[in-house]
Amino acid sequence: MSFKLVSRLAAVNGARCFTSLHSAAFSCSSTVEHDRQNRRFSVSLGDGAGNRECAVLRYRFTGEKELELISTHVPESFRGQGVAALLAKAAMNFLAEENLKAHVSCWYIKKYIEDNPLLGYKDLVIT
Repeated sequence: MSFKLVSRLAAVNGARCFTSLHSAAFSCSSTVEHDRQNRRFSVSLGDGAGNRECAVLRYRFTGEKELELISTHVPESFRGQGVAALLAKAAMNFLAEENLKAHVSCWYIKKYIEDNPLLGYKDLVIT
């Protein structure tokens, strides 16, 4: 399955949108939204039958310019389709744009950073 990624930053109802996900597997295009107030990135997903589920990456601030990437959750029916990678990419791009560093507690985000060394995300991680 392939996805078309479109990078963008735009204000939408107080949220920042980072990346769009377009796939024949979804009934509509989905956008990664950054909810700063609740400290999470999310994608609302539809299965084509009117059912909506949400994939989420959670974080918390641990200092003025530091945060912890706590966890990602993708509903089982959407796993293996690149949704967690979109969340991880949006979070890492947020770190880069805001000049932040992160402790990474989530195993998936650790794997994403290791699997994508050319993106330079390792420089954003506090070990």
